[in-house]
Amino acid sequence: MAAYVVVQVDVKDPARYEAYKTMVPPSLERYGGRFVVRGGSVYTMEGTWAPKRFVLVEFPSVEQAKRGGPRPSTPKPRRCARRPPNRS
Repeated sequence: MAAYVVVQVDVKDPARYEAYKTMVPPSLERYGGRFVVRGGSVYTMEGTWAPKRFVLVEFPSVEQAKRGGPRPSTPKPRRCARRPPNRS
């Protein structure tokens, strides 16, 4: 059964985020992940939740999502992602 990972992103450093975005797809693909939604406009229909950027990733299973979620699995992207927060 498919599993989905939802990521709310607040980009603080656009240049660093652009570099990070190029590093993430290979680590997702390694575990069968694919982007379903990546950016675009967000419209809140109910409540007060209003993410600045929204990413939805699909994996073939929960196990694969846990192993390959949106955290990069190589040292360079991990260092890039660990600087001051740009996702929540």
